[in-house]
Amino acid sequence: MKNAIILTILLFHFFSPAKAQDRPLNIIMIGAHPDDCDIKGGGTAAHFAELGHKVKFISVTNGDAGHMEQGGGVLAKRRVAETQEVARILGITYEVLDNHDGELLATLPIRLEIIRTIRDWNADVVISHRTNDYHPDHRYTAILVQDAAYMVGVPNIAADTPPLKKNPVFLYFQDNFQKPIPFKADIAIDITAVIDKKIDALNEHESQFYEWLPWIGGYADEVPEGKGARKAWLKEKRISPVNPASLALLQKWYGKEKAQNVQHVELFEICEYGSRPTEDDIRRLFPMIGR
Repeated sequence: MKNAIILTILLFHFFSPAKAQDRPLNIIMIGAHPDDCDIKGGGTAAHFAELGHKVKFISVTNGDAGHMEQGGGVLAKRRVAETQEVARILGITYEVLDNHDGELLATLPIRLEIIRTIRDWNADVVISHRTNDYHPDHRYTAILVQDAAYMVGVPNIAADTPPLKKNPVFLYFQDNFQKPIPFKADIAIDITAVIDKKIDALNEHESQFYEWLPWIGGYADEVPEGKGARKAWLKEKRISPVNPASLALLQKWYGKEKAQNVQHVELFEICEYGSRPTEDDIRRLFPMIGR
């Protein structure tokens, strides 16, 4: 009986969200490529950084296939350089892992690397893709992160890195895929005040937003010349307006009056793995809510 009580206490401690308000929060966003976190969470990251919290972006692949002319080591180096400019603009840390773009699989060595990375960052919140994303690298990144969710607290897994004493809250980036299960937003973050910083960050990924993605998407002729024109075009192309569903969620978190003034939003879904946060936990872990 005594052992059962002790086990219950330990499990409650590990699966309860961190009481993080008395210290800087540690946020880690894990994308498949060196621009994924920026697209899905760049505004939220900027907010965290401005409030004095620590944010790390991880790219699980080095992006060495994402171009129509360059490739291999040359492209990988270019994309790493782009991420470091993003890190400077957003005030975050950005790490690119050395796995080939387009060839990612959910293997044990990479899972252990993800576990160590989350532990080293002492993460309070981990955000990544959902498993039904269109890109295989996105899907396998999602599986790697989900497979790490419980293991970050198991001492005998990746035993060279101390386990976490509490389980982070795991969240999903927004996507528009419907099958087998559509994205269901639980958290809405107003990024209106930092939207220009997000666009400045995306702008640094020249190899992607002005070259590769327009080429593969068949709209290369739309890309304008000039820095100012490009940023304006990028904002129009990449930033969606607040829709009725987003507005309803914003009203929950910010109140009706403040929600009416929100122009740009980032959405996240709570993953069933990891800690299951209450509304109070979310407000503590996302201190920009309601400001």
